[in-house]
Amino acid sequence: MTSLRPGRSGPPDGPSIRRQSPRYGERAVMALLLAAGALSVVVTVGIVVALLFPALDFFREIPVWEFLSGTRWAPTFADPSFGVWPLITGTIWTTVIGLLVAVPIGLAAAIYLAEYADPRVRKVLKPALEVLAGIPSVVYGYFALVFVAPELLNDLLHVEVGTYSVLAAGLVLGIMIIPTIASLSEDSLTAVPQSLRQGSLALGANRMRTTLRVVFPAAISGIAASVVLGLSRAVGETMIVALAAGTQAQVVSSPTTPGQTMTGYIAQTATGESTPGTLTYNTLFAVGLLLFAITLVINIISIRLVRRFREAY
Repeated sequence: MTSLRPGRSGPPDGPSIRRQSPRYGERAVMALLLAAGALSVVVTVGIVVALLFPALDFFREIPVWEFLSGTRWAPTFADPSFGVWPLITGTIWTTVIGLLVAVPIGLAAAIYLAEYADPRVRKVLKPALEVLAGIPSVVYGYFALVFVAPELLNDLLHVEVGTYSVLAAGLVLGIMIIPTIASLSEDSLTAVPQSLRQGSLALGANRMRTTLRVVFPAAISGIAASVVLGLSRAVGETMIVALAAGTQAQVVSSPTTPGQTMTGYIAQTATGESTPGTLTYNTLFAVGLLLFAITLVINIISIRLVRRFREAY
């Protein structure tokens, strides 16, 4: 047995501990990540500033309440009117129809891929499903224009619609956002620990009850985030609604009628013929600012839902 000598200080005998050298590579990666995060904030602020000043010029001439509550949108007519409510109703109709199509189909596809599909089938179906997300939106728009409206709705389902309608645009919009909801929901369902499934089955629940009563509630935060993300994409979609919904700005009361959305108006008006500084030109920024505010509210709701229903395992 060894004894410590009185008055002796310092570290015990043994190999000396070397001082770690600075990790320059790690610092460089951290600086790069910090720059990427800061860049996203700077870009967001730049977008707000770019929209805000022309929109303020617009609202100096047109009161905000008149803009939000007016039911006639005719900024280029001899007797102009700047009530944005017709554009809002067109956007609401196409978005709601799109969600009614995408949410049931997307969640059903996610449940099948995560819980029931054979691994070999899953390797084929999931990439095939995600191919839909890579199709350009202009192709979806022409698909709605030349097939969904005349062939599917008029001839097959006998729904009386014209060449343009918010129903055709909403149906194809729903098809476009199916991969977003299905892929993110499937990832959330797959992330649920197997022990929860095994515990439910051990207690006598069948596979369907386990899926609906155990796995689905456990993944609800990710599923809610996928639905809200699909909602944000539907609100901001341009080419489908510009081609299939029409350019007639009117308060939409029926899905079989044509209507114009906020993004459709921006796509139609933002051309080389618009004169910067005019009131008609500034309407683009007023509508864009309103669209940005709506998207921001949707994202805030999404964050709150995810935080509220998030499960930790």
